[in-house]
Amino acid sequence: MSAKKRLIFTVTNDLNFDQRMIRICRSLVAAGYEVTLIGRKMKKSLPMVKQSFQQIRLGCFFEKGFAFYSEYNFRLFFRLMFMKADCLCAIDLDTISPVFLSSFLKKTKRVYDAHELFCEMKEVVTRPSRYHFWKWIERTFVPRFQYGYTVCSPIAMEFKKLYGRDYSVIRNLPFYHIPFAAPNLQQPFYLYQGAVNEGRSFETLIPAMKDVEAKLFIYGDGNFMEQTKQLIRENKVEENVILQGKAHPEELRAITPTAYAGITLFENNGMSNYYSLANRFFDYIMAGIPQICVDYPSYRDIQSQNEVALMIPDTKQETIASALNLLLSDRVLYNRLRENCLKAREDLHWQKEEKILIAFYKKLFG
Repeated sequence: MSAKKRLIFTVTNDLNFDQRMIRICRSLVAAGYEVTLIGRKMKKSLPMVKQSFQQIRLGCFFEKGFAFYSEYNFRLFFRLMFMKADCLCAIDLDTISPVFLSSFLKKTKRVYDAHELFCEMKEVVTRPSRYHFWKWIERTFVPRFQYGYTVCSPIAMEFKKLYGRDYSVIRNLPFYHIPFAAPNLQQPFYLYQGAVNEGRSFETLIPAMKDVEAKLFIYGDGNFMEQTKQLIRENKVEENVILQGKAHPEELRAITPTAYAGITLFENNGMSNYYSLANRFFDYIMAGIPQICVDYPSYRDIQSQNEVALMIPDTKQETIASALNLLLSDRVLYNRLRENCLKAREDLHWQKEEKILIAFYKKLFG
């Protein structure tokens, strides 16, 4: 590459905890690109962890709701207009409009990175006014992004069906590493890591813990945190369900292998959940621990090749409790799943997946 191409990625997340974007930006820097990641600064944001790529945080008066998105998009647009770039990449719909407008005015390349079917998330699809607004954003701008990628084949096929766009698939695979520890079989605990958001089955997972002789540690934060605390109080499981808050990715890498098993649950109340392929699914595999996982297409596809999880047909309270107890009691099943995880992680890691990402941008720039 004669001169480094400049790439700018835009998110609305706290940059320290966006594992997918940290992986993507690191890989592209190593491949010879000049990379900047723009995100948000919140009142309780910790100092940024130094990375190999440039990071910019935009502060806002508002921190949630339509006021936040409006203010953030306004600030992002003007920031992009005064930055030099060869390509702008919007991450999900909440930054797509300023990326389109600035790339159009500056005549730069643009890419859409869809982590999910944004309009089909529970917090969007169950609220008509919110759904219609974001669907208008999607219909207006996604067709104008010729180049893009997403996290799994079902979502890519949905974009093809809706907008005729052939987006690549770049999965949320973790960096390959050897686990620092092994599961604690004497005092086993289950682990949930990731966003504590609507649609993640906390309404049934937390009551299920009343019937399980193990603890559940939840690492994360999100728009369902207050309801989660209330569910813990209502079901009197304060001793069994422990909220640990957000943990830095490096800290989670040390914690995850010590769990007995992980939790990957989504309610089937929208295509975003049904077609999901969550980071945590692969993080548990890399840590060498089995997991309880809902039987949706993307997970089923990987399970059919590797058998790394105990798949359940629904997210009812009794179904979850039964699965959690089965994994605790059936050590033959548990050990088989654990051995399969240790084998599968030799293939399901970022050092292989990043080749697709690098090839994408190499092709983009001809």
